[in-house]
Formats: sequence, C-alpha cells, structure tokens
Amino acid sequence: MIAALGPRSYGGRMLPQTIDDVIERLEAIIVECTERDDRIGYFAALYNRVTITVRDGIGRGDFEDNARMEHLDVVFANRFIDAYDRYHDGELPTRSWMLKFDEARNDNHCVLQHLLLGMNAHIHLDLGIAAARTAPGSAIDGLRGDFETINAVLASLLPEVESELASLSPAFATALDHGKAVGEKIVNAAMTLARPDAWHFATALAHAPRTEWASHIDRRDRSTHELAGGLLHLGPVGVLLHRHESKDVRRNIAAIAEGEFDLGKFVALPD
Repeated sequence: MIAALGPRSYGGRMLPQTIDDVIERLEAIIVECTERDDRIGYFAALYNRVTITVRDGIGRGDFEDNARMEHLDVVFANRFIDAYDRYHDGELPTRSWMLKFDEARNDNHCVLQHLLLGMNAHIHLDLGIAAARTAPGSAIDGLRGDFETINAVLASLLPEVESELASLSPAFATALDHGKAVGEKIVNAAMTLARPDAWHFATALAHAPRTEWASHIDRRDRSTHELAGGLLHLGPVGVLLHRHESKDVRRNIAAIAEGEFDLGKFVALPD
C-alpha cells in the first residue's frame, strides 16, 4: 500500500502532491529561470519533458503499477523542487544540488555539462531516496522495473535535446557531429554505471532502519558531489561543444522545453 504524501511545504511554498502539480511547478521554475537567464532552467526544461512523458505513460497504463509510479514520480520530483526552493531562499540544499546550482552561474560549461550535473544529483542521489520512500523494506524489490523506466526516459531525451540545440547554431551542429561519438560514450557510460549503482543505493536504504537513513544519505551525497567534479571537466569535447553552441540562455531553455511547453506564451524570447 502506498502511503499518502501528506501536505508538505518549505519556505511557505507547498510541494506538489500529484504529477500534474509537479508539471505546473516545473513550468513555473522554467519561466523563472528564463526571466533571469538562469542555466538551472536547462535541467528544469529537460526534467519537465521527462515528467510529461511519464504522466502520458501512466495515462496509457504503461507501467507495472501506475499509481505507484505517480507516487514515485512526485516524491522524486520534489527532491529537485525542494532543493531549488531552499537554494533560492538562502538555505542549504544537498551538496550535490548546491554544486549544480552554483555552477549554473558558470558560463564556461557547455549545455550538456549543465544537464549532466542535474542528472547526476537527481539520479545518483535523489532517485534512490525517492524509491526507498515509495517502497520501503521488502516492497523495494517490486519497484525495479518502474525504477529503471525513469532512468531510461531521462537518458532517451538527451539526443533529442542535442538536436534541438543544434538547430540554433549551424556551427554547433557541425561540432556535435565531430564530438557525437565521444559525447555519446560519455553519456552512455555515465548512465550505464549510474543505473545499477542507484538501484543498489535504493535497496540498501530501503532495508536500513530509518534512524540510519541520514548517515546513508550524507555519504551518498558526498560521493555524488565527487562524481560531479568529473563532469566539470569533459576535456576537448566539452570545449568544442561550448565554443560553437548558442550562448543565449533564454533560447537554449526554450529549445530544450520545445514540444512540451510553449515558453513564448509567458516570456519574451529572442527571434
């Protein structure tokens, strides 16, 4: 049986209770980031597309347990939303999200790096926590299929996002062709390693006494933060992509959000 989420809030803001609430909140974050040229909007736009894909799948009955999948999705999304709210209220999120949010101000990283930093914090740390909260104890064993599905949806959208960013810059499209094989190896290697590792963390946490969760999560946050350090240095591929991609943060956010969310209805976008 899935426990009700119950009302939760941080800084006076209620956290989403349904998947539609999550999408509404993510779209508000996308608008906020676009208005202030904030690169956090890159991950928010990608994640909104993931959430819409999951919601549509739930509507079709695609998952092993559709009610449980919605619950997992909401708990998972609230990890990002809560971290975002804390950061912008001047409070500390986890180390992993702190690094991601701080690096969003760094204009020396390519868009792919900004996306991977968000995926690292969300998959390596947050997904295991969300899974353990959704299915604690022995219930975790029945969650693996739907757990893997969220990982797969996140990874599958990256090539589509790259294509949309390439449409903003012919030079970036050329650079993407040259760097694509290496870039795909980086992403695929990261995701291949992340999935079983995230599941191992989820199962360990689910079976641990609640009094030990804080220490487990703290250790995991530290290791996630260390992994993020490697993503800040993609070498020649990162340099090549960054040199040729669009530097217009608003246009980039709109390109990542395109197809699922018409950002132009809410903020002025460059031609």
